Amino acid sequence: MLELVKYIVEQFAEHKDQIEYQVSEEGNTAEITVLLEESDMGKVIGKQGKIAKALRTLVRCASAKEGKKYNIEIKEKAKAE
Repeated sequence: MLELVKYIVEQFAEHKDQIEYQVSEEGNTAEITVLLEESDMGKVIGKQGKIAKALRTLVRCASAKEGKKYNIEIKEKAKAE
């Protein structure tokens, strides 16, 4: 499922090499956290969150075969100071 998320996110992000993915699984649920640069946040989330919502819908449909629930979080990367 991570490959699907990576493919979709990288279609919209400009700084593809700066994207980080974190996956944590607990029982029947997995959480995928996508960490993006500030400039890519709007592009990946989309107007009124439409792209993010579509991404979550695609993952939910694709994961139905696995019988596993995936949560997708899109966050801004913390800046190193």
